[in-house]
Amino acid sequence: MGSLGIDWSEMLARVAPDQVATYAGSALAQLDEAGNGGLLGNRHRGKRITSKHLAMGLGEMAADFTNAYVLGSLGQTGHNMGACATFLYNLRLGIQDIREGRARVAFVGGVDAPLLPDVMEGLATMGALATDASLLEIEGKAAGETPDHRRACRPFGINSGFVVGEGVQFLVLMDGELALELGADIHGGAGDVFVHADGHKKSISAPGVGNYVTVARAVAAASRALGDAAVRQRSFVHAHGTGTPQNRTSESEILDAVAGAFDIEEWPIAAIKCYVGHTMAGAGGDQIVSALGTWRDGIVPGVPTIDAVAPDVRAERLRISRRHLDRGSGSLDVAFVNSKGFGGNNATAWVTAPHVAERQLEASYGSAAVTRWRQRVEAARQRAAEHDRAASAGEPTVIYKFDHEVRDGSHVRVTRDRVEIDGFAPIRI
Repeated sequence: MGSLGIDWSEMLARVAPDQVATYAGSALAQLDEAGNGGLLGNRHRGKRITSKHLAMGLGEMAADFTNAYVLGSLGQTGHNMGACATFLYNLRLGIQDIREGRARVAFVGGVDAPLLPDVMEGLATMGALATDASLLEIEGKAAGETPDHRRACRPFGINSGFVVGEGVQFLVLMDGELALELGADIHGGAGDVFVHADGHKKSISAPGVGNYVTVARAVAAASRALGDAAVRQRSFVHAHGTGTPQNRTSESEILDAVAGAFDIEEWPIAAIKCYVGHTMAGAGGDQIVSALGTWRDGIVPGVPTIDAVAPDVRAERLRISRRHLDRGSGSLDVAFVNSKGFGGNNATAWVTAPHVAERQLEASYGSAAVTRWRQRVEAARQRAAEHDRAASAGEPTVIYKFDHEVRDGSHVRVTRDRVEIDGFAPIRI
């Protein structure tokens, strides 16, 4: 909310209470003792199960808490779980709501805190994680030595598994007219998200064919919207890039095949997990937020944790580099964000740079509206910058409106055409 740079009361003055959507949650649900861990384990440990354990274990609780204790939202809400593609699944819901007129603003998020012994044991048993032993073998070191843990995640290089991360990402989506009217800072434009399953599988964790469809559809959609030249010359990819042997071959084959179909050469590939690990539900958000940084600074981050691209990686049309690629500000128009999840949960999004979004807004609403927005947006940017400074210093106050202006049936009046709730604008039915 602080990063938005706009007071929530300003938003509510312009948006009907049913025109706010929240889609957020986890891929694993809350598994520690405060949630499902306590619900399923306390009786065996001789402890009491409380009324909070079940509720805290629900996968969509990030959306529920956001509505109840931050936004006070009466609008659409929920969570679409899709393993490691969860963030993009929720992003799709927000885009659809705004595009179809069900919402004007949508909060989209993904969060997981999976660093628990049982979760780590499960992933290790699957053979999904990098281990000290496997890293020592890659680095040519003797048993008992210390591997380079800062290079444990090695997307598209010689690798042995992924690294679990913890984190949360939220995006705020708005329709164009509202963003211009509020003077909201526009960091990019949400194009669309494509989701496809893998069909029949031999192993639930193995990669399949659905991701070919999601990537191809995203690139085709962006080409139709922005033109072939924008995709061929001014696009880049934020790969899922887990750092596992299966991912390095399967994802590179998909990206290279799609690049060939659309005549793309030297397609820049980023893999943010080499820096932050795999944050499960929030992973797609990590990739998108990194893309926003590329548009701001003109730099596509390299993959410095690898020594070289692995020989079994198909990269004839891909540019996977240890070094950062400095393309300069305004030179990249569109990013393709790819997610692959256990079970065959594949999603690919295309998002546009802010200069492209501004150009599209001017075409839709006119140059005068965009000029007025440029005059208003500086105030939001200044407030957001101050919040960033305070957050970096550990100063911000947590928004937690518990038992705040709670409404019940005595505050509600229903007619044939609307529902009136005290403190809110009427909701048409």
